Amino acid sequence: MKRITHYIDGKSYTGASERTGDVYNPASGVVVAQVDFASAQVVDEAVRSAKRAFLEWRVSTLAKRTQTLFAFREILNSRKEELAHAITEEHGKVFSDAIGEVTRGLEVVEFACGIPHLLKGGYSESASTGIDVYSIRQPLGVCAIISPFNFPAMVPMWFFPIAIAAGNSVIIKPSEKDPSPANLLAHYWKEAGLPDGVFNVLHGDKVAVDSLLEHPEISSLSFVGSTPIAQYIYEKGTKSGKRVQALGGAKNHMLILPDADLDLAADAAVNAGFGSAGERCMAISVLVAVEPVADRLITKIEDRMAKLRTGDGSTDVDMGPLVTAVHRDKVAAYIEAGVKEGATLVVDGRNPAVSGGEAGFWLGPTLFDHVTPEMTIYQDEIFGPVLSVIRVKSYDEGLALINSHKYGNGTAIFTHDGGAARRFQNEVQVGMIGINVPIPVPTAYYSFGGWKNSLFGDTHAHGTEGVHFFTRGKVVTSRWLDPSHGGINLGFPQNR
Repeated sequence: MKRITHYIDGKSYTGASERTGDVYNPASGVVVAQVDFASAQVVDEAVRSAKRAFLEWRVSTLAKRTQTLFAFREILNSRKEELAHAITEEHGKVFSDAIGEVTRGLEVVEFACGIPHLLKGGYSESASTGIDVYSIRQPLGVCAIISPFNFPAMVPMWFFPIAIAAGNSVIIKPSEKDPSPANLLAHYWKEAGLPDGVFNVLHGDKVAVDSLLEHPEISSLSFVGSTPIAQYIYEKGTKSGKRVQALGGAKNHMLILPDADLDLAADAAVNAGFGSAGERCMAISVLVAVEPVADRLITKIEDRMAKLRTGDGSTDVDMGPLVTAVHRDKVAAYIEAGVKEGATLVVDGRNPAVSGGEAGFWLGPTLFDHVTPEMTIYQDEIFGPVLSVIRVKSYDEGLALINSHKYGNGTAIFTHDGGAARRFQNEVQVGMIGINVPIPVPTAYYSFGGWKNSLFGDTHAHGTEGVHFFTRGKVVTSRWLDPSHGGINLGFPQNR
C-alpha cells in the first residue's frame, strides 16, 4: 500500500505514525494509499523547521526570491499534467477540470513573481524640515494554510506563492481526502531551489489543525472550507493571537432576466452547476428565473443534462464522482429532503448510468424546480451536483431573495440590459459578481472572497489583499542630525 507522509525540512518524514487514514480513488471506490496523520509533536517539529528557515529566508534578497519563484513557475508549468493526474485520481474531477485548477493556481504564482513591485513602500522627502518619512512591508513569520479537498492544488496556491515571495515560511495542511498534490508541490519547490524548511506539508485531521491553531510560533493562518469550520478556525486562531483569513461556504445564485439569451444562460447553468460534480465554492446552485422564462429555461437545461456523461475522470467524460461515499450519501439525502419538502424533482441523479467502477462514489446531475426559500435544499450549501430553480416575478424580488441569504460568496446576472447589470452590481450584497459570467472567480491580481457568512476576517485571498495579509507595515521617520537640531523642547512634534 502506498504511504503518503509529511514533508518537513526539505524531505519526506521518516518517523512512524500512530494514526493513518485511507485515501480512495473515488471512481473505483478502492483504497489507493494510506496517509499519515500528524500528532502534536510532529506539528511542533514542522514549526521548528519552518521557524529556522524563516530567519534566513526573510533576509534573502528580492532578486533571490523572485528567481526562485520564476523557477518554481517553470517547473509547475512543465509538470501540470502530472499534478492534474494526481488530483483526478484522489479527488475524482475530470482531467480537463484538474488542468484548469492547476492553471488558475499558476496565475497566482505569476502574480507573486512581481513581488519586488508589490512590496514597494512609499517615500515622502522633506515631510518636515530635514525629515523624511517612508513605509516598508516585512514578512510575518511561519504561516499555516489549511486547504479543502475540492481544489487540492489551486486553493493552496491562492496563498503560499505570495507568503513565500514576501519572505515567510509556510506549513500546509491539505485535506486528508486528497493529500498527494501538496507533496508534489513540495518537490517542485525543492527542485526550484527553495531552501529547506520554507515549504512544509503536514497531513492529518483535527489534531493537526488544532495544534497549528494553538502553536505560539504560527503567525498567521489561512483557511478555505465550510462555514462552521471557518468560524471555528477564525475564533480559535484569533484567540491564540494569530492573523486569520477564513473563507467559508456559499450558496451562489444566478439571476436570469427575461431579456437574457436563454441558450447561453442554460449553458452557463449546466457548466457552473455540475462542473467538478458541484464541489466548488463558486458553483451556481440556485437559478433565480424572472418569469416568464422559467419553463423555457428548464427545458433547455434538461436537454443539456441528458447529454452529460458521468464516469471516471481520467476518461472522456463530463463529470466525475463525488470525493467520498459519505459525502455522496449526504448529497443524496438532500435530494430526498427536497422531494419531501415539495420541490419538483425534474432530473433525479441518484441512480446514474456511469462509466467507472461499481463501487465508485457516483451521483448524477440533479435538477429541482419550484424550490422555495424555506426549503433545506435552498438554505444549505449542498456541495454536490444539485441545481435548484426558484421562480420570481421581478428583478426586485430576485435581488431581495439573494440579499436575504446568509451566504454572500458569488453571484451572477444574465441580461442584455446594461442598466440592470449596473444596478445589480451596486445593490447585490455579495463579494464576487459575474455579469453574463457564471463563475466569477477573479484573476490573480484581484482578490478572492465573499461577504456575510462566506468570510471570517477582513482580508480576501491573493491580489493586493493577499500581499497585505502576509506582511506587516512599518513607517519610518528619519532625520540625519546636525548641531542645529539640538536643544530641549517638550512640546508635541510639529511638521514645519
